[in-house]
Amino acid sequence: QVQLVESGGGLVQAGGSLRLSCAASGRTFSRYTMGWFRQAPGKEREFVAAISWFGDKTYYADSVKGRFTISRDYAKNTVDLQMNSLKPEDTAVYYCAAVRDTVVAMLPREYDYWGQGTQVTVSS
Repeated sequence: QVQLVESGGGLVQAGGSLRLSCAASGRTFSRYTMGWFRQAPGKEREFVAAISWFGDKTYYADSVKGRFTISRDYAKNTVDLQMNSLKPEDTAVYYCAAVRDTVVAMLPREYDYWGQGTQVTVSS
């Protein structure tokens, strides 16, 4: 079992930055591929970024590539999402997710554990 708690959301102007953090419970954090997803009102949940259990591979949606960076800290059991050059279309609830013993996962249905989400609002 893994419990995930996101933090760091908020309101920011277009062009600004935010850093989201996801704290994971459990002793086997290193065995989990971690992902970030987002869901805007009236839209389906979509993939944002993922990092492999070794931390050696990262994956990004085309819409955030070059602006967002995912990273993980094994000592702290956290995975962060640094978001730069934010755009109004980045506005959504952002979710952290985890799946064990999987090299890469970019679909919501591939993940077993989810956080409660944190709101990110980018004003124009």
